[in-house]
Amino acid sequence: MKTRHPLVRRRRARVAYGVIVLLMGTLAAVFFRVQVFRSSEWMLRAESNRLRPLPIPVPRGTIFDRHGHIMADNVPGYAVTVLPGPPDSVRATLQRMRRYMDLPDALIGRLLGTLRNNGWQRLVVDADADFEVVSKLEEHRSEFPDVYIEMRPRRRYPAGAAASHVLGYLGEITSDELDSRAFAEGGYASGMVVGKTGIEREYESEIQGRRGLRYVEVDARGRRIVGDFAGFAADPGAPGQDLHLNLDMELQQWIHRIFPDSLSGAVVALDPADGGVLALYSAPTFDPNAFVGGIGAAPWSRLSTDERRPLFNRAVMGLYPPASTWKLATAAIALDRGVITPDETMPMPCTGSFWWGNREWHCWGRSNHGFLDLAGAIAHSCDVYFYQLGLKLGLQGLIDGATNIGFRTPTGIDLPQESPGIFPASKEYWVRRWGYTPTEGEALSLAIGQGPNSQTPLKIAQFYVALARNGSAPPPSVARGVELGEAWSLNLEPEHLAALREGLRRVTAPGGTAHVETTLEYWDVIGKTGSAEHALNQMGLAPTHAWFAGMAGPKGADFEIVVVALVEYGGGGSTTTARIVAKTADFYLRRKYDIPVDTLQTLGELLRTTGWPSWYRSPAGATP
Repeated sequence: MKTRHPLVRRRRARVAYGVIVLLMGTLAAVFFRVQVFRSSEWMLRAESNRLRPLPIPVPRGTIFDRHGHIMADNVPGYAVTVLPGPPDSVRATLQRMRRYMDLPDALIGRLLGTLRNNGWQRLVVDADADFEVVSKLEEHRSEFPDVYIEMRPRRRYPAGAAASHVLGYLGEITSDELDSRAFAEGGYASGMVVGKTGIEREYESEIQGRRGLRYVEVDARGRRIVGDFAGFAADPGAPGQDLHLNLDMELQQWIHRIFPDSLSGAVVALDPADGGVLALYSAPTFDPNAFVGGIGAAPWSRLSTDERRPLFNRAVMGLYPPASTWKLATAAIALDRGVITPDETMPMPCTGSFWWGNREWHCWGRSNHGFLDLAGAIAHSCDVYFYQLGLKLGLQGLIDGATNIGFRTPTGIDLPQESPGIFPASKEYWVRRWGYTPTEGEALSLAIGQGPNSQTPLKIAQFYVALARNGSAPPPSVARGVELGEAWSLNLEPEHLAALREGLRRVTAPGGTAHVETTLEYWDVIGKTGSAEHALNQMGLAPTHAWFAGMAGPKGADFEIVVVALVEYGGGGSTTTARIVAKTADFYLRRKYDIPVDTLQTLGELLRTTGWPSWYRSPAGATP
């Protein structure tokens, strides 16, 4: 075998040594770069594998009424969550948890669906767990290493069902809401609880607050919590802002107490000084506390399928023919346009009916009112007077006047939902809706608050605020200190406003249609009744809707509260609704002037002789 020269072997050895040195130097450089220059990056990755960030819910802002009473606050609560992991593992965990808490198959299916769509997100099993459930899970902590229990602020509504529609309720944010403009900012994420309706929704961005952040330590597979990690400072977040309202919580509760419990309707009370909402009540109602932590399928089904529609806010969304409460608007339009003067009578006296065209138009009850001036026509609610007034104004005059007053637009209240009024914008309304060109006869129905005219109780209350003050009315405001827009005005002379109020005063004076129901010991009450026809009533299947719109204050002084009550199928407005309005005003003013509230209120002597009316919910222990 040929032997290589020693020089050749040494040369090759030096090359090999050089290659080895080069490789070792490269490895050393790489190790140095990884261990020194990029050490923080690798440490962060290691920590990321070991830690899981968890948001810290912060308390929503407390909501106070005008007197500082709490209408919504927070109490300690517990949430049970499961860390994300393989679906089979999460399913097994949920099945084991069923031994200690109620987990329907539907809920488990929904949680697993969330896991498939957002594999990184914690699964909220119960956002408002009972303490007994939490105790059982903690007692068996070794069985649930991937279950996390945290203390969360729990919303509480002390007024309960009395203020549910105006305050609203909470619920978990939906995917559609996350994609909407309303929640585009503010750090919203899946699993957060947000306001769904009412004030909770309207002022969501202020009340919500900013969530904090903390970290928990998990095992190498990221499936088990092995302890809280305190090495990184957690962000505590910031609680929501407190909110102060114009509402009077005790007045809300009083209205809830006296409203006919078997009927549906609404009550709105406004402060004529600034348009502040003193009370806004809708019946039937619901308890917003039932929504805290998520409402169950069965309770939600009962609420959403109830024919009485307890979730529907009739005060700001219900549309009803305003009936005779609208006659004040007809009169205001006529006075503004110079069509009549307060002491003017109509050409034809009221004989119980009025002929126009080929039809006889009846006065209510076929009453024979004779010749009346404006105040007398309002006092007697004379249809014949207002039929003729409608013809004097003309159909176009009524349309233009109602549009100028704002009966086709919302009031602008600071609530997320409000229905605009229904009123023709032009004569084309009849062509589009029913396919015929209207005659001047349409003005007869519109003049008495019937026909294509539907308004919310809130809109009627805003109009009566204008009558109670100088002819102008600001947008009703639930929250204190908010600017909601410009006030609108009726453009009436002081003597014209005085004539309208005189008509309202005669309604509640001795001999008036609502005298007995509205007579109060300390206060003046004036207002207007209304009996609104509707489809079922015209078919003889139900009574009319009952209205009463009024205002009250100390005798001989300015009015300090405007109240409108609407009771569906309540019959004559001078009975049920007039009593509600009088009792509401009496309660508010007695408390304002520190006068003891008589349990029997305005009907003391009458109730002592006739007993409690069927619609009145007697206070516990009280007897006539």
